[in-house]
Amino acid sequence: MAYSSRRTTTIVLNLIILNAIVFLAQNLLGGHEMQDAIDYFALHHYKSDVFRPYQIVTHLFMHGSFFHLLFNMLSLWMFGTMLERIWGPKKFLTFYFICGVAAAVTQLASYAYDYRQIDNLSLNSEDIRQYREILRLNATVGASGAIMGVVAAFGYLFPNTQLFIMPIPFPIKAKWAILGIIALDVFGGVVRVQGDNIAHFAHVGGAVTGFLLVFFWNKNDRNSFY
Repeated sequence: MAYSSRRTTTIVLNLIILNAIVFLAQNLLGGHEMQDAIDYFALHHYKSDVFRPYQIVTHLFMHGSFFHLLFNMLSLWMFGTMLERIWGPKKFLTFYFICGVAAAVTQLASYAYDYRQIDNLSLNSEDIRQYREILRLNATVGASGAIMGVVAAFGYLFPNTQLFIMPIPFPIKAKWAILGIIALDVFGGVVRVQGDNIAHFAHVGGAVTGFLLVFFWNKNDRNSFY
């Protein structure tokens, strides 16, 4: 990929640092303290006893594993740096959080769909207790939704940029690579492979929002394409 050799931009750098600090804090906690942090700051079903509206934002700064964090921050650095140079810090940060919030709302809708049949049942007190515990333990963390918006915007603005995506041994234009990634998320969300704990529809929500934002921002400026 052809990127400028200039230093990492301010907002991208600070987002990476903040995410790394939060991940470090997560790993310094243990037992009940870690579960408390998840209860307070991860995104839960809106019917969960531990759901709070601010989780729509706070879940963006938590990650489930080191590789989850590494992949997200690498993607943010690769694609977000270029967008921040074009838009400036304020516009990029606004874009990032809009995509992240949209991803969270999509995930809440996915939760509602997944648990719709249970919600329509008449449950006894023990079933209600177990259901509340299930809702508590099913939590979403990670900046992936916001970053998928960044990736989609990059693909729109720089559709012909050559990307190398492992393990594919040849370069692929950004527009095709990113469409492929989104298609895989749609497939993963629909098929629901057992053991897959990825919030696929949150990714799709972030990506679609990112695409629509950049589309409307640039619809009268065809010179934005490369």
